[in-house]
Amino acid sequence: MEASHEDYGPVFEQHREPMLVLDPAADRIVDANSAAARLLGYDRAVLRAMAASALHPGQRPALIVFTQGALAKGQWWSQALIPRHADGKTLRLEYAASPLGEDRLLVTLSDLEARRRRVIDGQADAHMRAGLSEWQRMERIFRDIERENQLILRAAGEGIYGVNAEGVTTFVNPAAERMLGWLATDLVGKDMHATVHHTHPNGALYHHHDCPIYAAFRDGAVHQVDSEVFWRKDGTAFPVEYTSTPIRDRGQLLGAVIVFRDISQRREAEERLRSALAEVDSLRERLELENAYLKEEIRLESHHQGIIGRSPAIEATLRQIDLVAGTDATVLISGESGTGKELIARAIHEASRRRDRPLIRVNCAAVPRELFESEFFGHAKGAFTGALRDRVGRFELADGGTLFLDEVGEIPRDLQGKLLRVLQERSFERVGEERTRAVDIRLVAATNRDLKEEVRRGRFREDLYFRLNVFPLAASPLRERPEDIGLIAQHFLKGAARRLNIPEPRLTEGDARRLAHYTWPGNVRELENVIERAAILAVGGRLRFDLPETEPQRRPAPAPAALPVDRPPTETDRRARDRAEIEAALALTDGRVFGPKGAAALLGLRPTTLASRMKAHGFVRKSDIPLYKR
Repeated sequence: MEASHEDYGPVFEQHREPMLVLDPAADRIVDANSAAARLLGYDRAVLRAMAASALHPGQRPALIVFTQGALAKGQWWSQALIPRHADGKTLRLEYAASPLGEDRLLVTLSDLEARRRRVIDGQADAHMRAGLSEWQRMERIFRDIERENQLILRAAGEGIYGVNAEGVTTFVNPAAERMLGWLATDLVGKDMHATVHHTHPNGALYHHHDCPIYAAFRDGAVHQVDSEVFWRKDGTAFPVEYTSTPIRDRGQLLGAVIVFRDISQRREAEERLRSALAEVDSLRERLELENAYLKEEIRLESHHQGIIGRSPAIEATLRQIDLVAGTDATVLISGESGTGKELIARAIHEASRRRDRPLIRVNCAAVPRELFESEFFGHAKGAFTGALRDRVGRFELADGGTLFLDEVGEIPRDLQGKLLRVLQERSFERVGEERTRAVDIRLVAATNRDLKEEVRRGRFREDLYFRLNVFPLAASPLRERPEDIGLIAQHFLKGAARRLNIPEPRLTEGDARRLAHYTWPGNVRELENVIERAAILAVGGRLRFDLPETEPQRRPAPAPAALPVDRPPTETDRRARDRAEIEAALALTDGRVFGPKGAAALLGLRPTTLASRMKAHGFVRKSDIPLYKR
């Protein structure tokens, strides 16, 4: 049967020490005296109905060890159990247990904090009993320090104050008064730490026993600190650096003298310097990367600044470049490998308003899937293993200039959405960084794939295709412009002779005819390699070409819009190109013909001239909006 509290007699009831009676086997509190109820904050009736483990949440293993130890040994102590007060706070107590009958324990609870205070009070009492003369001697020493150094204390720009071995302030100089906002009379005789040093910069409580100022008169060492704050009378904090020097007399530590200074202005200057250096580092890194890209482009050697050729296909391409370069429209250049898509992109950039900013090229096929975001958008230091410092991505490098995405069709489909989002929003975040960065770029993309077919097969996002295909531009293969082959070959020959440091061999008409009869599967890139190889093999200034004698049969048929290579353009061809250019200009200007941003200005024509041509081509204008009709 459960025993009532009367069973344990008046000693249990009236004892000043908090006591509990526990039944370990049933995990319950059998009874608690009034002192225990006050200490724990519960009503006695609540305690009698409470499980012992409920008073010690999460501590059942420690409770079992404690109770089993007491039952087995006859007595047991523990400071590991931490009971939960009724208001939710935890208590630091010492438990002492002894058996009460066969199956119960009498547990006495001792408040460790109260015990510590009693020890401190006992030490103080012992000190007072040692005699007032020792106290007066210490006070006299501090008064002597203040009197003998009065001139220095008043003239010093640093704050200076003294504390005795109890942490009580003994003197404060005028500079300390000014910085702290307190008068010396307010501080002398007070606990200085509790007044000006009570809280860390982050708002956490600063305990006395952690204070380096007080440590000086405990361990006898000089303590220097440069990363803490003092608190003014008005509740504001300011950064300080200070030195706490112990004061001794006859080998006894009596206290400390503290010298401190307000370093707010220095911190602000350091922060401004850090920000400036960070900005300089960012600009330097960006400049280094831009230079690296420039060196890479030079190494790759786009050997000519212009596009060589006088065929109708090249002339049409040049007209389209002139048409779109003055705008910020996205351009999609399609064509076989080696047809000079990058050269077209560079020509568009050089003819645009962005020519003074960089053209940044990204070979999408060469970017590993796992590094896609880092390569395009950059990353913050520590964003992933190996990210040892911040990295600027290609989008950020191209800010204000042109971003050329070569082989854009090679981007994995699951990564195309990330590219689309940046193209739509013109903003991005570096990997591992939450800051959003806005960019102003002109986008030019190139591909040797049929992106429309890739969309149909589900390998390329349709929304990204439409975002890229604002102004399509085709790079004609070399076999469709044989009249340009001789000019391009002569250009490559000069460059090869210069690089090889040999006399320039002669390109004969027979050589040019033979080159023109080959269909060039590798296009201009293959032609360049053939010319350089022929220059190396040249004997007596005569070129030796290593080419098949017959045209390969594996080349695809030319596009329907392309001109046959064996005849000059007809009037029908010319009209078709003229109409296509007008349609492109009207599309870029939303149908506007007149004005500085109209189609006539883009084409370099007078508005009346363009209107006449539109009429001749069957365009009908209503309310300045063109309707494309034959």
